[in-house]
Amino acid sequence: MTHPRIPSTPHAVIIGNGMVGHRLVDQLRAQADAAHLQITVISEESRLAYDRVHLSSHFDDPRPDLALATEDGYAEQGVTVVYGRAERVDLTSRTLTVAGRTLDYDALVFATGSFPFVPPVPGRDAAGVFVYRTLDDLDAIRAAATHSKTGVVIGGGLLGLEAAGALQKLGLTTHVVEFAPHLMPAQLDPEGGATLRRTIEGMGITVHLGKSTTDLTADATGRLSGLNFADGGRLETDLLVFSAGIRPRDDLARTTGLHVGERGGITIDDTGRTSDPHVYAVGECALHDGRIYGLVAPGYQMARVTATNVLRDLGVTSGEALHFRGADLSTKLKLLGVEVGSFGDAKGVTPDCRTVSLSDNVRGTYSKLVLSADGTTVLGGLLVGDTARYSDLLDLTLSGTTLTVPPETLIVPTLPGGAVMTSADALICSCENVRSSAICAAIGDGARDVAALKKCTSAGTGCGGCVPTMHGLLQSELRRLGETVTNHLCEHYAYSRQELFDVIRVKGYTTWDEVLSSHGTGLGCEICKPAVGSILASLHNELIMKPAHAPLQDTNDAFLANIQKNGTYSVMPRVPGGEITADGLISIGAVAKKFGLYCKITGGQRIDLLGAHVGDLPAIWEDLIAAGFESGHAYGKSLRTVKSCVGSTWCRYGVQDSTSLAVRLELRYRGLRSPHKLKSGVSGCTRECAEARSKDFGIIATEKGWNVYVGGNGGVTPKHAVLLASDLDEDAVLTLLDRYLMFYVRTADRLQRTSAWLENLDGGLEYLRAVIMDDHLGICADLDAEMARHVGTYEDEWAAAVNDPAVRARFRTFVNSDARDDGIQWVDERGQIRPAFKHELTPLPLAGGDD
Repeated sequence: MTHPRIPSTPHAVIIGNGMVGHRLVDQLRAQADAAHLQITVISEESRLAYDRVHLSSHFDDPRPDLALATEDGYAEQGVTVVYGRAERVDLTSRTLTVAGRTLDYDALVFATGSFPFVPPVPGRDAAGVFVYRTLDDLDAIRAAATHSKTGVVIGGGLLGLEAAGALQKLGLTTHVVEFAPHLMPAQLDPEGGATLRRTIEGMGITVHLGKSTTDLTADATGRLSGLNFADGGRLETDLLVFSAGIRPRDDLARTTGLHVGERGGITIDDTGRTSDPHVYAVGECALHDGRIYGLVAPGYQMARVTATNVLRDLGVTSGEALHFRGADLSTKLKLLGVEVGSFGDAKGVTPDCRTVSLSDNVRGTYSKLVLSADGTTVLGGLLVGDTARYSDLLDLTLSGTTLTVPPETLIVPTLPGGAVMTSADALICSCENVRSSAICAAIGDGARDVAALKKCTSAGTGCGGCVPTMHGLLQSELRRLGETVTNHLCEHYAYSRQELFDVIRVKGYTTWDEVLSSHGTGLGCEICKPAVGSILASLHNELIMKPAHAPLQDTNDAFLANIQKNGTYSVMPRVPGGEITADGLISIGAVAKKFGLYCKITGGQRIDLLGAHVGDLPAIWEDLIAAGFESGHAYGKSLRTVKSCVGSTWCRYGVQDSTSLAVRLELRYRGLRSPHKLKSGVSGCTRECAEARSKDFGIIATEKGWNVYVGGNGGVTPKHAVLLASDLDEDAVLTLLDRYLMFYVRTADRLQRTSAWLENLDGGLEYLRAVIMDDHLGICADLDAEMARHVGTYEDEWAAAVNDPAVRARFRTFVNSDARDDGIQWVDERGQIRPAFKHELTPLPLAGGDD
């Protein structure tokens, strides 16, 4: 079907700029430049497209950049952005009205997405009630959490559990209320839901199942105070998030006269067209064959199909039309650090199907396969707690391959006899439907890193869960092609970081020149210099600003502070365990006022002072040192913080003194240089207010002592720490952590977090236990001695810097002048300074006159 009216440069208008709308722009531009197609995007949100799949990482510290699009990027592609809500569409004249403007279109695409469903319960308009959908929603929740104690999420599905994790991150006592008898009822069966519940409750989140909420109550000020259940129960709370499903945003399509489904959704055919031949719909607002797809992967498939058909219908391209025939709803995700996978007929609704399952309450995993009646074909399955085999099992499901091994061997922890279940052309990226053959072909054509593979194949550009598999396939394929695959640090050192660490340790080298002349080549680079500098600091604990070490340091280490976007620095004094006196608070405030600094409480229970001029750093440090503070090492690959709750000293739930142990740990490990940053937390009970299991090493109190967890982290790819040892006394905790940290420092790769290190460690957790608890390698005494040397030689870097005139002289903006940089511009916001944005900058006078 073609349009009867085609101007010289057709105009496509896209209503909505979510992930699918943005993908549609990319697909259109990949086939037609601005000279052949005008594109206008209508964005109702003030932010352009961002990654909703990783929405909860907005609560991480630091916050990742979730943006998928920018105004400058769209402008470079010739894409026009109009902010506002589309108000009216005239199908006859092919125009739409938005923000008081009328736009003509030749092809119109609805990418309006969905909105959160809020059940019509009385009291839902109370202050403190939110939905969990946009970054603005999350910012509102963050603001409300500052004066809340308890948070409740209504809805135990995918997004509800994400929201629960966010509330717990914000420090709230968290509850999940689900109407169904088990969690994630749309994806899991009762046993899988029960496994997930045990794991989540082990994190300190309380789960209420089979609960119907009748009404919400508010206090005299109109603020939420609790919710009542149909069974007569009640739950007190002052913050509530509805996550009870989504509904397609089809209101504009309805008023326009387009066909919509009985239960919502803009009806489309296989080509993406609606009931009007010039109008299309993609993503969560589209109803295809009676189904709404609420996942990003089907939306991306719709975008690809629709983009091709729009261009074909407009006469921009030629060729066969593409068709959307539905999409596989298999998903693999990580909720609160718990891996969950669902693929094919996961619930076993196929007539005469058979199932085989394995529930491991020790490992906290559940695996289930749904098989054909004869047991020879995988129809679907569920994985909870361990999704390592997800891609292989999904591939078996989609391909219908006849099994050559007993089906139960596909889900047991170790395959007997080394049986391999991967197919010859395994599915690597389910979001983009990229198989191993495509990856291997790209490698054969010259792709030599993951970034190049993403660009060539689009694999890894969706949820990102397949990136580790891509990296492994890249390595194995390069070996197959006969290319040398090494783990060398860089071109100047034919050693891995672990090998280089051992060389420096055994030889006793203390300077870069010694290491380079004996084992390196050339002059070094931005990779090997900081790595060697870190190794030397780990082994000898010398001041990194010494002339022999200073040239090796990264930008932040070079000035003992974190550089910010406008060239100023942040200063973060150490506050061990988050415990600080009133006088300490006043002193930090006085320093901030004296030097005009922005103040921010961090997620690690510290106070960050931002906006410091480089020339002011020594004076700021002097004032802080005089008040009893020292460097917090927020700038280094070293121990950052040991977060704590108040423990048994104050809390009625506490069973051990978590604050005292946190202070003891932080003062012991401060300044320890390591392959990557280190964070810790100590919780005084299993309610886990210090979030110890999201740390590189965490300690949680028990009635008998302390449980030690290792290998966790937050950030873009969060990972829950795993239990290393139970019910230890404090001295035993310190001994175990001494060895754990020094073994990590010895053996990890450059910039490798403890979570990735532990995952890649041959033998994993059991091997780690054998090394540092059973002394399997006979090195425990060495590890103990190395930590004792670190503790005994610790020196505050700020104090050493301000007391050394040569070091202090480095801290100046201009090499030939002591003048300050007066070109930095600030804006007042909420009573504090912040850097001026580009559009707020005022021109600076030029030196030397009007020219």
